[in-house]
Amino acid sequence: MAIREKIGRRARKAGLSLQPSLIESLGSYFELLKRWNQKVSLTALQLMEEGDEAVDRLLIEPLLAAKFIRRAGATLIDVGSGGGSPAIPLKLACPAVALLMVESKTRKAAFLREATRQLGLTNTAVEAHRLEELLIRPELHEVADLVTIRAVRTEKKLLTGVQMLLKPEGVLFLFRSGDATADAALGGEFLALESSHTLLPHLQTRLAVFRNVPLEHS
Repeated sequence: MAIREKIGRRARKAGLSLQPSLIESLGSYFELLKRWNQKVSLTALQLMEEGDEAVDRLLIEPLLAAKFIRRAGATLIDVGSGGGSPAIPLKLACPAVALLMVESKTRKAAFLREATRQLGLTNTAVEAHRLEELLIRPELHEVADLVTIRAVRTEKKLLTGVQMLLKPEGVLFLFRSGDATADAALGGEFLALESSHTLLPHLQTRLAVFRNVPLEHS
């Protein structure tokens, strides 16, 4: 089955109706990811077979999360971008978003730059640095309306850094799987769990949404 046909079918199964132009762009991204993944380890998901799980996790899951982005022109920082999901599908679904992808590994960052170029993504940048290296730059403090994280261990140090990036009342999208009962304890002192949304029930994935609570409101 052609990848674009499969994307449309998996989207409909998830309750999404996608424009043909979005399906075309998602297909181009998936094909580019598949080619690069043969030389650079971008994802452990099986891309060559174009299986349902790879399409669902890499493309459909971010599209389901996109409906929770509340402002069209939001500034989004994706931490640990890897192969570009969820960041690139979110950008394709919400073109007005200003996107910064943070990926410390040079070869992965090179892929992200090539994907940005080939997909014609505007207002999109890649930083090939660790998050803590970016945090010494004051111009990046409190600039993000939204930070996204997936497949990155959510340690206290990471969440403290995320809180520094977020504007007051900014939001963290944490892509999770498994039991949701531990989510409330993740945010720490200033990131308060606002909501949790099931994304792909058959894969037990969800989106935990945390809000940056300013000191005076804590």
